[in-house]
Amino acid sequence: MTTCAHFVCILADMLDPMSPPPPPHPDDLLILLAVSRTGRFTTAADSLGLNHTTVSRRIGALEKSLAGRVLSRTIGGWELTDLGRRAVRAAEDVESAVSLLGGSPGEARQLTGVVRMSATDGFSAYIAAPAIAALQRDNPTLSVEIVTVTRRAMQHRSGLDIEIVVGEPQVHRAEAIKLGDYVLGMYASRDYLAEHGTPTTVDELIAHPLVYFVDSMLQVDDLDAPRRLVPTMRDSISSTNVFVHVEAARVGAGIGFLPCFMADPHPDLVRLLPGDFAEMLPYWMVLRSESLRQPAVAAVADALRAQTRAFQTELMGTAAEPTPQIDQRADQPPSIV
Repeated sequence: MTTCAHFVCILADMLDPMSPPPPPHPDDLLILLAVSRTGRFTTAADSLGLNHTTVSRRIGALEKSLAGRVLSRTIGGWELTDLGRRAVRAAEDVESAVSLLGGSPGEARQLTGVVRMSATDGFSAYIAAPAIAALQRDNPTLSVEIVTVTRRAMQHRSGLDIEIVVGEPQVHRAEAIKLGDYVLGMYASRDYLAEHGTPTTVDELIAHPLVYFVDSMLQVDDLDAPRRLVPTMRDSISSTNVFVHVEAARVGAGIGFLPCFMADPHPDLVRLLPGDFAEMLPYWMVLRSESLRQPAVAAVADALRAQTRAFQTELMGTAAEPTPQIDQRADQPPSIV
């Protein structure tokens, strides 16, 4: 029989501040995993079918059981602390164990969930879209959100799994992988050249208006080539969207400094002075380490790398007048020209 004294002892143990905290609940670990992938409580709550308050409360309970902070507040959302990263690795083991309970033994599991990425306009349309579409044929429940933007890699990439940037990124707590290079050149429409003449020297070219990025809004130093090479060219149509550059050049707004892989397919565009203007720039992929361990993110990253190489092979095989290539070792990423 349980005595009153026994109950007093149990109560004393519960109130003892030196007693170890209870172990973390697996559900709390999975909630942390969702927050780590989105960077936001609200987005994680939506993906889990919970509300923001519940997510916040469960993260608090997890921090209490682990006796430390698992998340830190940043400008862009929430990022993992060192303790949080260790907890997420445990959460991934829980997620893997749970997923094994579904499906038949040995059955290949489909990728599912949402992968969020940002990339430049041209990369998104010519490489990311076909790569993701091919991946989704075998994984129809996989969803990918693409934000088109041209900027440096962010130091706090909460809410993003993958970033595609121009120029080598300087990042911490992230993986940076070079995908390949691409070339920009000067282009004008045939109608424009018929009306205004074809420049045959740099001095003649600078008398024409330039179609390019909005200088005051350009965030990538590597894309500042026209301001360095032809600083006296006056602006014609400027835009943050490279598709606007291509179409503005095609309708005769001026001379566009365009990615060759986007301009060359248009027979109404003529490349000018390729010996003077052939700016080669790199595409880099940046991923959070915890995102890369997510199967869906890893699969999208692999698809982007494969599509980059396939796109290069296709261009080299179909170009009527291929641009001279820079020599590359076999182990280097391809050049997109």
